[in-house]
Amino acid sequence: MTEATGIVGEFFSLKEETDAEILTMQCGDFYEFFGEDAEIVSEELDLKVSQKSSHGSSYPMAGVPIDDLTPYLKALVERGYRVAVADQYETDSGHAREIVRVVTPGTLLETSDADAQYLAAVVDGSGSAGDSSGSSTTDSGYGLAFADVTTGRFLVADATDVDDALTELYRFDPVEVLPGPDARADDELLNTVRDRTDATLTIHETEAFAPKRADHTVREQFGTETVDRLSVATPTVAAAGAILSYVEETGAGVLASMTRIQAHHGDDHVTLDATTQRNLELTETMQGKRDGSLFATIDHTETSAGGRLLKEWLQRPRRSLETLERRQESVAALSTAALARDEVQETLGKAYDLARLASKATHGSADARDLLAVQETLAVLPALADAIASNPDLADSPLSEIVDRPDRDAARELRETLEEAIADEPPSTVTQGELLQCGYDDELDEVIERHEAIKEWLDTLADREKGQYGLSHVTVDRNKTDGYYIQVGKSAADGVPDHYEEIKTLKNSKRFTTDELEEKEREILRLEERRGDLEYELFEELREQVAARAELLQDVGRALATVDALASLATHAAENRWIQPELHQGDRLTLEQGRHPVVEQTTEFVPNNVRLDEDRGFLVVTGPNMSGKSTYMRQVACIVLLAQIGSFVPAKEAEIGLVDGIFTRVGALDELAQGRSTFMVEMSELSNILHTATEESLVILDEVGRGTATYDGISIAWAATEYLHNEVKAKTLFATHYHELTGLAENLPRVANVHVAADERDGEVTFLRTVRDGPTDRSYGIHVADLAGVPDPVVDRSRDVLERLREEKAIEAKGGASSDPVQAVFDLGSGTMQTQGEPGRAQAQAASTDGGPMDPDSDAGSSAGDSDTESLDANSDTRPIDPDTEAVLEDLESIDVNTTPPIELVSKVQELQERLEE
Repeated sequence: MTEATGIVGEFFSLKEETDAEILTMQCGDFYEFFGEDAEIVSEELDLKVSQKSSHGSSYPMAGVPIDDLTPYLKALVERGYRVAVADQYETDSGHAREIVRVVTPGTLLETSDADAQYLAAVVDGSGSAGDSSGSSTTDSGYGLAFADVTTGRFLVADATDVDDALTELYRFDPVEVLPGPDARADDELLNTVRDRTDATLTIHETEAFAPKRADHTVREQFGTETVDRLSVATPTVAAAGAILSYVEETGAGVLASMTRIQAHHGDDHVTLDATTQRNLELTETMQGKRDGSLFATIDHTETSAGGRLLKEWLQRPRRSLETLERRQESVAALSTAALARDEVQETLGKAYDLARLASKATHGSADARDLLAVQETLAVLPALADAIASNPDLADSPLSEIVDRPDRDAARELRETLEEAIADEPPSTVTQGELLQCGYDDELDEVIERHEAIKEWLDTLADREKGQYGLSHVTVDRNKTDGYYIQVGKSAADGVPDHYEEIKTLKNSKRFTTDELEEKEREILRLEERRGDLEYELFEELREQVAARAELLQDVGRALATVDALASLATHAAENRWIQPELHQGDRLTLEQGRHPVVEQTTEFVPNNVRLDEDRGFLVVTGPNMSGKSTYMRQVACIVLLAQIGSFVPAKEAEIGLVDGIFTRVGALDELAQGRSTFMVEMSELSNILHTATEESLVILDEVGRGTATYDGISIAWAATEYLHNEVKAKTLFATHYHELTGLAENLPRVANVHVAADERDGEVTFLRTVRDGPTDRSYGIHVADLAGVPDPVVDRSRDVLERLREEKAIEAKGGASSDPVQAVFDLGSGTMQTQGEPGRAQAQAASTDGGPMDPDSDAGSSAGDSDTESLDANSDTRPIDPDTEAVLEDLESIDVNTTPPIELVSKVQELQERLEE
């Protein structure tokens, strides 16, 4: 192919300068794509492709008008592309272009999504953290930084290990992640990020993560004293520096909006790992939908900023009793003052997203309508303060302090400046004029006055010509080809005065001009150009004033968002009969008639009580399948979580001791792509809980050990119960179908049994959904199978088999090659059916598994067993146990379930299973 020249050649030269997948280049009034880029955008965005010739060759070309670029950029970025934007500028020889920014998921300003758009960086502190000199950092663990370029928010956090780092990434749900030099080589970390988030992974230059360079970058942005007060580890500073470098390199132009850096310390917040957030469906359901989540249920916010803050509260509950009680006080005041709350929310409904507007102003992309939105939102602050002050209950609450936190005087001054400057209905672009009010600038007023005078002269010219020269069918108009002209119908064209100069003949009329008209045209064009230039200069100065007050706008926006989030909690509390819980630092957790906050919205919910304290800290929850055990436990976790964001809770009464973490293990899914079975996922989640939970935590376990053989599962569940009770001592609710565990209540002092009741009459079972003290003895699984529509023959046969198992009778295995039924019994030790020829063996295994010696004189070794054994030895496929299997059995027998820690027990069981498979 012949090398391209001209604008096509310039395009390909610029494309070589960037690592972005797509380049768009300004050419006059359009942004153009060429070559493969044109074909990509044509396929992705349904743009029409034409051909552009250059140096004897033809190249695909697609384009969009300048004013329409933003939605196309957004669409491309949302599809995972990084897009470089090259703008045109004037030179002595004509036009040239240069890349001014690279738009990525984490640096896209023009988003319609109300959620935070976090750009994240993660640094593995066990390596060099990007230090090009090769020296290692002194800090281990991981460092994370999060920046929302649309609002200027900047957060950093230390993480002790990779699980903590992944939890934070899941919590903030970034749209783009920059892995540090060592993290980008960790396939397991990167695969987990891909799996748990929708983030794009981007490789940023290694030098940006170098500790010294990053530290300098962060101090230069936020100030030395601010950074010193953060008290975060070196990897965390490296992550922050890399984000700042990336934002600058991509040309987002929003560094000025990043005015403060905040450290997110784990000891300030409740630990919620990714599993717990998913299991409790905090922000999305298991199916990935917003509707049906806890956030969607309680979200009654009026503003996007308020919604973001409420979601953040849910994902990062607090442990500070003082903070929570202040929030409660505000919610209480708003919930009881219905009319005042309505006025507050109506006022907030007039507010725009100030943090994002501030970011657009610092970037230089805010238009006149954006500044008008800033002005109108600044006016909301005093109106909101008045609404709060007018109600005694609200005035005496922390709400007054919240609206007083921003600099009200500075906000008023900026608002008044914008009121005097911005037109009431400005256009959507900043280059067509009519942006500013009359009276804002004397020179501009003079230009506008002269422009309006000439425009008036032109508008009345046709009537004057008619009256002066007796002409009919006269109009005055303007187009790009002819400029301003006087158009006269053909019937009157012969009567025009001599100073009329004909410029065009049409079918039914002629067009003329005059020296005076041409002079007026030159003057109005000059005034329009001057007005446009002067108005744009003044607007840019105004926008810079707004950008300079970005921190003020963020403060005001934060105050409005806080009141909005509190009003949302109050609205939900008032509409759903939620009550204010009593919070304290002790162990006691008491709920009277507690309800699940989401489920109660769609069904007539049966409330239940719960009591956990120093003497009763571990509840073993039993009951039928589908009876509500999982809902019961999750509602406890949700209520505690809601209390620790300052919300009211769904209960009649509630006394809640603050927790430092909420941990759940509820069901499991295969992660086969990562080589993790359901059981391995279950054990990994259990391992994390046993390692991480503390005496001040709340633990929810919904079935443990169900993914393996019966005795293995019971052993693991039993050992985990003992470990949680004796070592961790966390407040725990443990639902299980292993009824053997209910016996632990007789031996472990803090363990108690509760069950979900069912009523069985005449073979019909009714789930009462009521939790009562004591254990249950049945699971009603066959009843659930019947409800699920399992065919009647299967259900009936299941009942028959169950009855025989309970009576320890042999079961006839129906079917098979023989017409005669074959009797079998179920061996708990092996988890298999043993045929009639093997009863002695089955019973002997069961006796051995229970820990008792095999009695050669027992029925297990005699009776039918003797003769049948000889028959099996002679005629069956049964073979002696091979040495490797025998060694595994010996190792299994040597394990002491009562003394082996649960994690070690799980590991040994896994090892033995792998040896058997080999």
